[in-house]
Amino acid sequence: MAATEQDVQRSEARWAVWVSLFVLIIFGLTVFAALVLHRNPPSNLERIDPKTLHLSGEFTEPNLGTRVEQNGQVTTRIVATLVSGTNVNTMVVPGYVSQVHTVFRTTGNLLMPCHEFCGFGHSQMLARVRVVPAAEFRPDTEGRVSCAAP
Repeated sequence: MAATEQDVQRSEARWAVWVSLFVLIIFGLTVFAALVLHRNPPSNLERIDPKTLHLSGEFTEPNLGTRVEQNGQVTTRIVATLVSGTNVNTMVVPGYVSQVHTVFRTTGNLLMPCHEFCGFGHSQMLARVRVVPAAEFRPDTEGRVSCAAP
């Protein structure tokens, strides 16, 4: 039995309604997540000025690197890099502080390249993280750990 033009139009109208409802639901969930759950941007809501980031506060040059806090927590402060060979990844949004928590399963030197094209100098944006066994991890009296090779 061949479908009439009216049947085809009715079928297309049904699909249009279902697709429209789906899009509206997704849009509504996105607005809900943004406004109620505060999911924008995908990092902490700690706002910073990237032009003066290095001048004061926790991201000055002496504060960068690894430190053991008094409660035993290890904190590493880095500026806009990611760690390859691990599941460490974050969206780095200019003007916002991104926090990532991870447990390294292996030791060694890990490359930290910039994974998304970000502009001029992108290809030179890399660093290294040295993961050492717990027995070799020796912070100084201030809780800082040297990045110098042994």
